[in-house]
Amino acid sequence: MSQFPSRAQVETLRKQYPKGTRVKLVKMDDPQTELKAGDKGTVDFIDDAGGIHIRWDNGSGLAAIWGEDIIRKI
Repeated sequence: MSQFPSRAQVETLRKQYPKGTRVKLVKMDDPQTELKAGDKGTVDFIDDAGGIHIRWDNGSGLAAIWGEDIIRKI
């Protein structure tokens, strides 16, 4: 698992992915999720640990984890 991001890194993420930003999942290594590469969603918020909370179009509310998962703006 990666180290938590700094406060400055979290602020950068919040500027990069403001609420309402549409994203596409590139990679997520979580065996408990049905999300797969190419799934799309909308950013809801970013927590203080850098978790990017996303409302996925398939109904999932799983956060993308900074330093672990990969998402891209669409």
